[in-house]
Amino acid sequence: MKSFLITFLLTVPLVAADDDSFLIRGATVHPVASAEIQNGSVLVQNGKIVGIGRNIAAPKGTRIIEGKGLHVYPGMIDSATEMGLSEIGAVRESVDVGEIGKFDPQLRAEIAINPSSEHIPVTRANGITSVIAMPMSAGGGGGFGRGGGGSIITGQAALVHLDGWTWEEMEIKKSAGMGMRFPIIPAINPRFGGADFPGAKTFTDSKKDYETELRELKEFFENARRYQKAKAAKEKGFQTDLKYEAMLPVLEGKEPLIIMASRERAIRDAVQFADQQKVRVIIADPRELGKMGTELKSRNIPAILGPTLALPLHEDDPYDAAYTLPDQFYKAGVKFAFGSFDNQFARDLPYQAAMAVAFGLPVDEAVKAVTLNAAQIWGVADRIGSIEEGKSADLMVTDGDPLEAKTQVKLLYIKGKTVDLDNRHKRLYEKYLNRP
Repeated sequence: MKSFLITFLLTVPLVAADDDSFLIRGATVHPVASAEIQNGSVLVQNGKIVGIGRNIAAPKGTRIIEGKGLHVYPGMIDSATEMGLSEIGAVRESVDVGEIGKFDPQLRAEIAINPSSEHIPVTRANGITSVIAMPMSAGGGGGFGRGGGGSIITGQAALVHLDGWTWEEMEIKKSAGMGMRFPIIPAINPRFGGADFPGAKTFTDSKKDYETELRELKEFFENARRYQKAKAAKEKGFQTDLKYEAMLPVLEGKEPLIIMASRERAIRDAVQFADQQKVRVIIADPRELGKMGTELKSRNIPAILGPTLALPLHEDDPYDAAYTLPDQFYKAGVKFAFGSFDNQFARDLPYQAAMAVAFGLPVDEAVKAVTLNAAQIWGVADRIGSIEEGKSADLMVTDGDPLEAKTQVKLLYIKGKTVDLDNRHKRLYEKYLNRP
């Protein structure tokens, strides 16, 4: 075993950074879309997977990576982050996650991504090869629109690889969905002083705000549909409006609304709104399911679940409400993926899935929720999310189950290219480990 590790470590540094053709052999391959393959091989050419199975013959001159004792999984997908949009939350100049105004569909997260963000290497060191970078509610409380106020239509989320010199090189899908915070009446939280907390609004005032925002939202969609009809009719004097132009893919069903809706009532309202507007929808960051499981399944509406390592939503909820939520979605037959809804702790994505496993979710479903399910929800399952012929070689080579904290990612590939696993956390660890 020791001689194998020495050979392995000596081989890896010799890999050329731009070499995207190789054969991993003798490993346990986990395609996700099919059963695992013991003593399997994965052949990659020009960044694409061209062979998977046992006893695969590689073309002459192909670089061989011995994988005995190791596991090969598809790279993980974090379905909700601000990756590349926010560096240090307390430093305003490094945060670019939203704009002033309630309706900003023309905003594109992709073009604001900083490829040199320190969060990127930290995140991919744990096996995460792609993320959804999405704008959040500017001025809203709680991040990602968990509270009231701020933008309602927040802009276009982008699906990107976590490697590339520019955002163009990182792109997988430039507009994966339109972010939206559904209006709610904020609950009074007794943990923070309830209605007596300084600045807290009364129920009457909160209800007025809710009704106003809901009316404004419906009016915005009506105006967008008028714009759509005027453009189709080529009306005389028609002028392009960037806000309404950005809404056309949503109205045409080509792009989903990513609706932030934490509580059961908000989920119900969001589903009813989607039915009225005849648009596709993805429910983001639900904190409870209630009786909405049947509704979501019957309408084929997927969900992006937030962190399981979280406190219950309500004061009188069971302590494990967040831990068991993924299993509730699974038993209801609702397709879901996991999102960190964070940058700082995006690296913990596999452990969020692992907590759900500890509280009932089958391990295979947890792995799918950070790989294939996510790719299917975002409409790119033909390109990433599993180890299958023709797909991008987004692969992680590990020494164990990637959902376990003790597992180490030994090698990582994005589009077949070896990714450097060095990162700020590792450098600081080594620095202070060797402190005199």
